[in-house]
Amino acid sequence: MVSESNTSKYVCVIGAGPAGLVAARELSKEGHNVVVLEQRHDVGGQWLYEPKVDLENPLGKGSFLKVHSSIYASLRLTSPREIMGYTDFPFVVKKGRDMRRFPGHEELLLYLKDFCEKFGLREMIRFNTRVEYVGMLDHSILGKDLKWVVKSREEKAVEEVYDAVVVATGHYSQPRLPKIKGMDAWTRKQMHSHIYRVAEPFRNEVVVVVGNSLSGQDISMELVNMAKEIHLSAKSLDISHGLSNVISKYDNLHLHPQIESLHENGRVLFSDGSWVIADTIIYCTGYSYSFPFLDTKGIVVVDDDRVGPLYEHTFPPSLAPSLSFIGIPKKLIGFPFFESQAKWIAQLLSGKRRLPSWDDMMQSIKEFYHSRDIAGIPKHNTHDLASFEYCDKYADYIDFPHLEEWRKELCLSVLRNSEINLETYRDSYEEDEDMLQVAHNSPHFKQHGSQDFTS
Repeated sequence: MVSESNTSKYVCVIGAGPAGLVAARELSKEGHNVVVLEQRHDVGGQWLYEPKVDLENPLGKGSFLKVHSSIYASLRLTSPREIMGYTDFPFVVKKGRDMRRFPGHEELLLYLKDFCEKFGLREMIRFNTRVEYVGMLDHSILGKDLKWVVKSREEKAVEEVYDAVVVATGHYSQPRLPKIKGMDAWTRKQMHSHIYRVAEPFRNEVVVVVGNSLSGQDISMELVNMAKEIHLSAKSLDISHGLSNVISKYDNLHLHPQIESLHENGRVLFSDGSWVIADTIIYCTGYSYSFPFLDTKGIVVVDDDRVGPLYEHTFPPSLAPSLSFIGIPKKLIGFPFFESQAKWIAQLLSGKRRLPSWDDMMQSIKEFYHSRDIAGIPKHNTHDLASFEYCDKYADYIDFPHLEEWRKELCLSVLRNSEINLETYRDSYEEDEDMLQVAHNSPHFKQHGSQDFTS
């Protein structure tokens, strides 16, 4: 719904990563007074690499982690830069920097810094500021007049009242761990991939890597020239052709089913009865949503990684639009989606648009949950959307352009290429050249000064 009114709000954005930065820009464009609270010393969120890790808490248990970023030193993008950028700020090559189509994580951080400078966002950000509490000023008042108390700490505690809060803290920091018999008693080294950085500490070790997601695959391939043996434990042995090729190529890389139990002598027993004596277990088992600072009196809860109730994964019906979340959905082309979320939030707060009624929003959420249940999707995968159609549907709420066809096709092509050759797809993309030319000739690149790309 579109309204004619225009009201400026005092808005707190929590987090200066990709979601928080574009939220700050869209809120500012809409005339709101924006403060971004960022716990780190610079922008970037996950993309601000931290070489020093929390060795005292290798499994990442606890409310507040000493390390936010889960980026390891060798990490490269799994998507080409063409599809990564915001709609009006393409991720173009710059001379003297990482000019690869699938650059390392440092290049994406530089892109975010460029975005920050281009739109003057740094002046809105308070760095080295941890948010400790966010709660309603008067929880008897729900709806548009609701205000929020935000308590934060830099050198000293600060308490402020805002008209609205946008939570943009990401979801790749709180390790999600499996429950394995003997896990708590296992005396050898266990860690979550959250604190994996380089392969050197695992030289000549026998390492069990749990999980064959992107991080599990990457870390296994990096360890193959360093560790004595790598044993990759996966939920299903029906793996991709690309991963199968990698495993067949290396004599010290082995595939196993799930772990049955761990034993004090270092033995790792798998569900098929096979076992190994391991030095280290690395859990590449994903992440959980966590908002330890947020007090909504039970209105918004995290239940087995389902954050809700949220209308369109963004708005809690009883608290919207004064409270919103950016970046909850997974397996989407992130930056353009964050941008569409930010635009909707900014326009709702200014009064240009209105949300459906509480009843309609709750009915929509109920129907979505029901559709996931019917499809047999576990609750903890509620926000794993993997859908171009959802991005386009979301964009329609704010008259935002749909994802370009070249962006969709390029994304799918990369997935196909990685299935064929997991080790080299980032550096071999001849099949995509025609599609890439379409991308570079699109208004997205032409209008904003695209440069030639170098492999």
